[in-house]
Amino acid sequence: MDRYDDIVVGSGVSGLTTALILGMNQRRVLLIEKSPAIGGSLSRFYKKGIPFDTGFHFTGGFANDLVLLDMLSVLSIKDDIQPEFVKYPEDNQFIFEDQNRSFTFHQGFEQNKKEMLAYFPHEKKAINTYFSKVKSIRENTKAMNIRADFEMQPPMDEDSISLKEMLDSLTENKTLKTLFSAFSMCHGTEPSKISFANHSRVTYSLYESIARVKNGGNAFIKAFKNRFKKYNIDIKTNTFISSCEDIEKRKVGTFVLNNGSKLKAENCIFTIHPKEILKTFREENTSRAFSDRVNGFEESIGFFLTFIRNTDKNQKPFNPGITTLYPYNDMNKMFDPQLKEDLPLVIVRNSEKTKNGNINLINAFELSHWNHVKAWADSSTGRRSREYKEYKRKRTNRICKRIIKAFPEYKGYLEVIDSASMLTFRDYLNNPQGSAYGIKQKIGQFNLFGRVQYKNTFAAGQSAILPGVVGAMMSGFTICRYLLSKDVYIDFIKNQLQKN
Repeated sequence: MDRYDDIVVGSGVSGLTTALILGMNQRRVLLIEKSPAIGGSLSRFYKKGIPFDTGFHFTGGFANDLVLLDMLSVLSIKDDIQPEFVKYPEDNQFIFEDQNRSFTFHQGFEQNKKEMLAYFPHEKKAINTYFSKVKSIRENTKAMNIRADFEMQPPMDEDSISLKEMLDSLTENKTLKTLFSAFSMCHGTEPSKISFANHSRVTYSLYESIARVKNGGNAFIKAFKNRFKKYNIDIKTNTFISSCEDIEKRKVGTFVLNNGSKLKAENCIFTIHPKEILKTFREENTSRAFSDRVNGFEESIGFFLTFIRNTDKNQKPFNPGITTLYPYNDMNKMFDPQLKEDLPLVIVRNSEKTKNGNINLINAFELSHWNHVKAWADSSTGRRSREYKEYKRKRTNRICKRIIKAFPEYKGYLEVIDSASMLTFRDYLNNPQGSAYGIKQKIGQFNLFGRVQYKNTFAAGQSAILPGVVGAMMSGFTICRYLLSKDVYIDFIKNQLQKN
């Protein structure tokens, strides 16, 4: 029977981070992944020889606040990850379709504030207060600074106030409130349910900088794989834990894999969706309180993605750019699962080098909910009904029409290569409903993080602290601090930052 110090379940960026930190600290680690390849939503896919991003399209954290760069430095992969910044205001645009009005912004927290003041000169107090609070929350959240001595800190006042409540107290201007809550699309929880503090923690990095990464999420996967070779880290794909056995004094003695093999480990860290963790433990073997807690989590929003090539040979290579279309100026309304009208649409543009030269690409993702595809929930990839295919066709056509309205010069040059619904993501990512960010980050909610169910089983991942690459990686750092002990972890961080 194989023995490991640590088993890490799930190979998204949180699992990759956790496995590497533990391996770098001389622990024998097994990383297991249910899918045929590691990487989760980081992975790109190729169609007609063209690379498209699955779930990782852009991130903050590369400039000024440095949270992402610091984590990459500690992992010694900073030089492998090359950001491609959204540099120009015309490439960072928010369009209100009902008003035929657009807003563009330069990168930089203070610059965003300055330009917001120029757009809304009569809302000076609201804008200054909003940006001041966002900055204060980010600077005073110690968990977001791996250079600081980590310590548990009590909740802030803003952790008990919803984003909607805060914005309603600042202004009555609906358009301004929508712009303040624009990055709700990056955490997947509507303003009425997320705390102002958690919204600020996600938002601050995106105000400072937005960047794509050269070669997308595959750059992360390649970098982690290369680092794994230097340490005692094994990888098993098409693998998951089917049961936990030989439990004594609330500690798992044996972890049984889906192929029947058995493992022993000091710790097992789950970086997968909370409901997938509950499946592993088996609901009948867990306390009612634990199962009720997990089953009570709400899924975050999802997306319907359309992958498009711009065929205009006279079009210059796209700069990295993001344009968000809002059908109206009420973010809570736009998050309503029952809404039958158009939904927010994010248009991400980039140029990729292929063997056939530069290709201009568009990843267009429209907010989506599980009820949009629930009727076909019993189907599987490659075995969908004619009605489902018609649903995808109509939605794809509507998305293309909205893109052309925003960019008339693209008319006649949009070649749809593929599309994906929440069902696609469910099957690809082993996610119960194909949500984009795991569970909603609801105000007052106690997320699944740290020790769960047994003494040697733990939870991390993007549903644990904050969603997105930064939040998911941070959960890996935080869980490793506990597993390695505070002193070992602090010395490790300091030594790595000094070296890199």
